[in-house]
Amino acid sequence: MREETLRLQDKAVDIRKWIIELSQIAGGGHLGGSLSMVDALVALYYHVLKYDPENPDWPERDRFILSKGHGALGLCPVLCDVGFYRRETMDNFNDLDSPFGMHPDMNKIPGIEMSTGSLGHGLSVAVGVALSGKLDQADWRVFCLLGDGECNEGMVWEAAMSASHFRLGNLTAIVDRNGYSLDGPTEEIMALEPFAEKWRAFGWACHEVDGHDMDALLEAFDKAGDAAGDTPTCIISNTVKGKGVSFMENANEWHYAGCDDELTAQALDDLEACRLERG
Repeated sequence: MREETLRLQDKAVDIRKWIIELSQIAGGGHLGGSLSMVDALVALYYHVLKYDPENPDWPERDRFILSKGHGALGLCPVLCDVGFYRRETMDNFNDLDSPFGMHPDMNKIPGIEMSTGSLGHGLSVAVGVALSGKLDQADWRVFCLLGDGECNEGMVWEAAMSASHFRLGNLTAIVDRNGYSLDGPTEEIMALEPFAEKWRAFGWACHEVDGHDMDALLEAFDKAGDAAGDTPTCIISNTVKGKGVSFMENANEWHYAGCDDELTAQALDDLEACRLERG
């Protein structure tokens, strides 16, 4: 497992550097929240999920829905790296005629299950998808990644209640708990704590992990429900907004912003230093 952990940690550094490069092409992006969720995405796409990049609509695939759709800057390079499309297709990221923008489009990007970005909708869609799988007695699973600020939306909790009611053990929600939303710290705007207890009160199994500890993430995914189970699972992934870039970490002005050449170079150096420090 140690070798696998190191492989995934290296991949997370590669994806974070790619996010910085894509944001420069695009002239900016949702950097803070894209960088914070990378480790969870890497754990999912390089270790957990069942899919076929050459057949994106493969009926037996696991379904992943990025509810925090503004994190497309983080998801798109992952999908590219695992083979859904070629790297050069992102050379005009966020241009007028590009299929790639600040939110993912299921009609233009292979591997995207749902067009998202209007916060609060993703988990409701995931509940519907998971329910269809349950009714069909399918052995695939559904995973949905939310932002913590997004959990201010009432629809999230309606979906959580529905998932428990319909006994959707094939559904796993991951909350990127970086502590910030667009307008500032989540606990100042609309406090979520006690957060884990809320999910448990809605009938979910809930695990809290360090969202930058790859071993902890893999263990949490191993504990998550299965296609035949009755209890949905929530993984609260405690993260750092802007993870890996010194001047972006926990700095809310980097929720959406762009880097000039000098800051881009510094960001890439910071991220490579993370790899070297880990050894």
